[in-house]
Amino acid sequence: MQCDSLRGFDRVRALRWQEGALHLLDQRALPLQTQWHALSSSLEVAHAIRALIVRGAPAIGIAAAYGLVLAARECALLPPGQQTTAFIAAAENLRAARPTAVNLMWAVDRMRAALADQPDVDRALVEAKAIEAEDLAANYAMAILGAGLIEPGSGVLTHCNTGSLATAGLGTALGVIRAGFADGRVARVYAGETRPWLQGARLTAWELLEDGIPAALIADGAGAYVMSLGQVQWVIVGADRICANGDTANKIGTLSLACAARQFGVRVMVVAPTSTVDFGTLEGSEIHVEQRDQRELTDYAGQQIAAHGVTAFNPVFDVTPARLIDAIVTERGVVMAPDVEKLRGAFA
Repeated sequence: MQCDSLRGFDRVRALRWQEGALHLLDQRALPLQTQWHALSSSLEVAHAIRALIVRGAPAIGIAAAYGLVLAARECALLPPGQQTTAFIAAAENLRAARPTAVNLMWAVDRMRAALADQPDVDRALVEAKAIEAEDLAANYAMAILGAGLIEPGSGVLTHCNTGSLATAGLGTALGVIRAGFADGRVARVYAGETRPWLQGARLTAWELLEDGIPAALIADGAGAYVMSLGQVQWVIVGADRICANGDTANKIGTLSLACAARQFGVRVMVVAPTSTVDFGTLEGSEIHVEQRDQRELTDYAGQQIAAHGVTAFNPVFDVTPARLIDAIVTERGVVMAPDVEKLRGAFA
């Protein structure tokens, strides 16, 4: 398969740099409304990342890179002796916007290194655009590599949203599914709803419908049953952090799917750019899993739906052990049955 055959599946953008501002498609409003926010400060970008206006590990990294372009512009207006300190503070604020997805930290650190912590707007914009372009190219490469692992006529199950809305374009896991469908390898797609923000129901289903790819939306708890029916040959997911040993943090519910997949002989594929591979984190137990407001579980559309007085435990991610993962796909290649030695040999 050639990249050109995938262009028709790559029409959506989650963000764009235009007229000196970062424009973000508000993913909280989709699919019912299309709302764009024009952000002109690094503080606004950090807030947008925390508030899930932009989400998906690669996308928030790209957004943070452009946030530092805005920070560089802000700092350039300060007295010379204050510029570097203010730029570093803006970078740290963006870096801390969400704690689990390593792409965010990677992008901020790359921007700081490229600028040597000096707020040069032109250099910052060149580097941010490079980060965005590299992610898009990586997605196309991963799509082709991952699709090559799928037998023709297979059914696949995906979790959360890993498409154009979560990346620079095309997507990670959803990019593989798109390439597999275009190549006749993917015959059936099941998308988990992804509680509590319903990224699967709202975003993945929308992207698949836009592409004309037949898909069935399922409740998060239905994944194991669908596998038991023999309808799924691959669970294909993205990642927010891949440890040195292959343990992978991804949207809450991924671990349950991986356990069910092992029970029913279904293979698990993790698709993520190399910026998601964190050799500084040795294993999954070292990952700080983000906990969000319990009202995301107890409330809906501003109304409490859970029993009054109940407390909620709301981790956003879980960690799937490497032993439950059959393949990790990055733009630099495929690692089957990942472990420390294989990952270091491929990417270190």
